[in-house]
Amino acid sequence: MHTVKITPRRIQLLTLLLLPIFISLKAYPQNISLPNAYAHNDYWHKRPLYDALDNGFTHIEADIYLRDGQLVVAHLLPRLRMQKTLDSLYLKPLASCINGSNREFTCPDYPVMLMIDIKSAAGSTYIALRQLLEKYRPLLSSCKDGVFKQGKITIVLTGHKPVELLRKETDRIAFVDEDLMQVQKDTINQNFYETASCRYSRMLDWIGEGPIPLKQHEHLCEFVRAAHHLGKKVRLWASPENKAVWNELLNCGVDLINTDQLDNLKNFLLYDVKVYAKVN
Repeated sequence: MHTVKITPRRIQLLTLLLLPIFISLKAYPQNISLPNAYAHNDYWHKRPLYDALDNGFTHIEADIYLRDGQLVVAHLLPRLRMQKTLDSLYLKPLASCINGSNREFTCPDYPVMLMIDIKSAAGSTYIALRQLLEKYRPLLSSCKDGVFKQGKITIVLTGHKPVELLRKETDRIAFVDEDLMQVQKDTINQNFYETASCRYSRMLDWIGEGPIPLKQHEHLCEFVRAAHHLGKKVRLWASPENKAVWNELLNCGVDLINTDQLDNLKNFLLYDVKVYAKVN
């Protein structure tokens, strides 16, 4: 029987070979879930949906247009590609993951919130969307006769919001993203609005340089408290993409950090975020 002699040199070589593996396992834990991470315009990434879920994002946004009867995923009309539909990019992959037939990515911790930004006419687009969503009703969060039922996927509508159509429904499978600036005036909120959002610049003009002005900090926290009182998650879109701003948003209790930089936000939330106290 041949015996391998263990020498310091061999130990050193083995360590060098295994070190990258240990580092990768530490740096990228499996099955992570980042409840504060929001993938803005997710379809711009190389692997729409998959990149977000692989990075631990469970709040994901897709823009849609109704065109020739199809709900096409796109930000601007000239860039429309008919093969990129809401169904093929998002709903079918999520459903196949839930039922166990999709092995392309690790299924996330549920629920997943899919924020659908309607770019075309609210009414006609929603009618087509509602018809599509009915195919996936068993997987979707719903509200019937005022009673909310949590599903694996929660659909939230923003952009051109079909508010009046949804208010008339007694059995809804989609919810609304409210204007954060109007949240203090809200009177119809129970199981209707899931989130409250606005453009960052409508709330703050601080870009992360130096400490945030106290008045701006208090202003944001006031709106966050009002939204939380009504059970809504808060998001500011088009916010500066830097750690100082991200940390201050969390410090004020903002629930969802809007980003196009999946890796950077993931690493920040896992390793760099400072301890903060959420606003109640």
